Amino acid sequence: MSDIYKSAEGERVLRERYLAYLDRWPVPADRLRVPTRQGETFVMASGPEDAPPLVLLHGSGANAAMWMPDVPVWAQHFRVLAVDMIGEPGLSAPSRAPLDSDAHALWLDDVLEALGVRSAAFAGTSLGGWLALDYAIRRPERVERLALQCPGGVGRQKYGLLLASVLLRPFGRWGRRLTMTRAMGAASTGATPEDRERSEYVMLVHRNFRPRMEKLPIFGDDALRGLTMPMLVVLGGRDALMDSHETRRRLQQAVPHARSSFLPEVGHLITEQTRPILEFLLAREGAAFSG
Repeated sequence: MSDIYKSAEGERVLRERYLAYLDRWPVPADRLRVPTRQGETFVMASGPEDAPPLVLLHGSGANAAMWMPDVPVWAQHFRVLAVDMIGEPGLSAPSRAPLDSDAHALWLDDVLEALGVRSAAFAGTSLGGWLALDYAIRRPERVERLALQCPGGVGRQKYGLLLASVLLRPFGRWGRRLTMTRAMGAASTGATPEDRERSEYVMLVHRNFRPRMEKLPIFGDDALRGLTMPMLVVLGGRDALMDSHETRRRLQQAVPHARSSFLPEVGHLITEQTRPILEFLLAREGAAFSG
């Protein structure tokens, strides 16, 4: 059993549920396993092989399945590469390299080289947004565009929810659901069958997976100023995990060319961005940071 799971049974259950999700992938896809210095990495590749590459990096406690609503649209225009990040509950290696190093950039180097990708557009959310920013800062020549949702590494992390989750733990399923709602926002408990299924899966992950607990490194102003590629940043005003107001302020100051969408009533889970992100990815030039 890997240390990132709470039990061998939990690891088995999560793997089986994830594989069931992948069997319902909404468009034809290649399931790729590529070697890296951190161990094997799993990638779902959709769209024409000769289309421009778009690399997708999911958030903490997630996997490529989070992109299933977006892929049918994006794969009409891009070779969409949904990467299972290492150390997360997907099919990639359980390795957790230190975040305050170049380890993840080197890992992504290996992934891109194995896929034959010299440069690509990147879309990332939360921890995946942090990883996309880290890679763009370290490898700007390989990142053509950045589309980020609630990215880490710019505004401070909030830790009040961590204490609340500990206090709510004795209340079992009800406590887990309340913690998820507080963390992700109302969008995490929608009324559709798909919303309910997603909610149940997130709680299953919460029961069986050990998320990263270390603080995300914060990118300095000089590092952010070096980001010259077109950028779109989508932020939720009620984000319980990241200080979205500080993120917006720092980006306005350091990356004034970036385009932003600030959603005042939205939490950490940001939905319905498929079309806005596609429009940004297809645009010839990025618009100014609108705040």
